[in-house]
Amino acid sequence: MKPLTPHEHRDSPAQPATPAVAARKHTTVVIGLTCLAIAAVLLTAGIVPRLEARTAQAQQVAAQRELIVSTVTPTRAPAKQDLLLPGSVMSWADASIYARTSGYVQHWYTDIGAHVKAGQTLAQIDTPELDAQLQQARADEATAQANYRFASSTAQRWQTMLQTQSVSEQDAQAKTSDAAAKLATLQAAQANVARLQELVSYQNVTAPFDGVITARNVQVGALVTAGGTPGLATMPGELFHIAQTDRLRVYVDVPQDDASLVTPGTTVWLTTQQYPGRRFEASVARSSNVIDPVSRTLRVEVDVDNHDGALMPGAYAQVHLALTAAAPALELPVSALLFRPDGVTVAVVDARNTVQLRKVTIGRDFGTYVEIATGLTPTDRVINNPGDAVASGQSVRVAAASTAAKA
Repeated sequence: MKPLTPHEHRDSPAQPATPAVAARKHTTVVIGLTCLAIAAVLLTAGIVPRLEARTAQAQQVAAQRELIVSTVTPTRAPAKQDLLLPGSVMSWADASIYARTSGYVQHWYTDIGAHVKAGQTLAQIDTPELDAQLQQARADEATAQANYRFASSTAQRWQTMLQTQSVSEQDAQAKTSDAAAKLATLQAAQANVARLQELVSYQNVTAPFDGVITARNVQVGALVTAGGTPGLATMPGELFHIAQTDRLRVYVDVPQDDASLVTPGTTVWLTTQQYPGRRFEASVARSSNVIDPVSRTLRVEVDVDNHDGALMPGAYAQVHLALTAAAPALELPVSALLFRPDGVTVAVVDARNTVQLRKVTIGRDFGTYVEIATGLTPTDRVINNPGDAVASGQSVRVAAASTAAKA
């Protein structure tokens, strides 16, 4: 048989592949697919976290651009407010008692803490010199009385004789003038007697009103002089000091913003640390009607009944004034206020969730809440706890809303 040429061999039909060749091809395909799968997994593991990180970063940037805020809605402020002020308790009447006549203390009858009535004798002063002066003045009065009677009768006789031309008119007028002079001398003597009698009556030192003796500065045998030097710290010459404590005065200084709300009909009561839980009913008696230019306050006097003697003059008390506003405005928590150089401001969120800075006027102060006199409406949404960086026109996202009512 003739062997085939190379051309003939290339054109001859292909022989079927052996099982070994097919197995090698299948293995190659599987390895290739596995490599592709591994490459895809590795590629996915590297790209997906980056994509997620970029998404998170974009969301964070968007969140930072859009501020999340909580808002409060203004509510009507209470009409009544308990204004608490410090007060100084003073006695209804307070007086220093001095001697009106000079002499020696013969006896004293009351000591500190004694309750006395008006006109009650506190001490007695021995004044022998004054008694002698009174006797001399009475003698002078009797002499002046006798001289006047004689001059008066003489003048009447001369007037009668003048009618019959028995004496001259000049002599009659002289007698009449002498009677008038004697009358003036009598009146002077009577006035001197009355003066000395008044001084003698001051031998008994009496209480000017019902009260309590708070100081006694006399001893038996001590020399006292008429008058004294009131106004000094040591009060030289003061015999006794008396205070009326059955009724007390309490003075408070009301701030200018609340001064117009305090009237004589304002409800008021007192509290003290000595009596926890006890209320002392009082009443507004009067006010100075003048604002102190230094403290910008109004001086108000409050009267309180103290018949049981519970309160003591000079004590410290807390005065509660129940003020009533005729037209209460809106109120907001203090945390919603912004204190800017141009005034107090609040941040209001409009219907498009855009910030608007609005100036307001503060009225009454309730502690954690304040009354907004002007600048707000009941439907405004006010940002609570706004940051200092908040600005007008800034877009925000409202997280929650609540009212400004107190708990």
